[in-house]
Amino acid sequence: MATTKEYRDFVLEQLSLLDNITCKSMMGEYLLYYNGILFGGIYDDRLLVKIVDGNKKYNMKESIPYDSAKPMYLVADIDNKETLREIVIETCKGLPIKK
Repeated sequence: MATTKEYRDFVLEQLSLLDNITCKSMMGEYLLYYNGILFGGIYDDRLLVKIVDGNKKYNMKESIPYDSAKPMYLVADIDNKETLREIVIETCKGLPIKK
């Protein structure tokens, strides 16, 4: 099942407290970047972020985005824009910056 454009638009609206969010379509799903850093994606109408030490404190459940993929954290409550903003920032802090 691919992600709906309506859900993608909803997630992007919830991420509106962050500048420089970009979204790229990939095989019916969407990859999400913050300041050029790939931090997660929208898979089957679910927002998932990469697992890093800094975002473990949010007690999110692991979920598989697609077959044979590494586990990611499922952001179950995306209604709180402030918390969502913090999760994205903490996730990106723990990811390497590509040169």
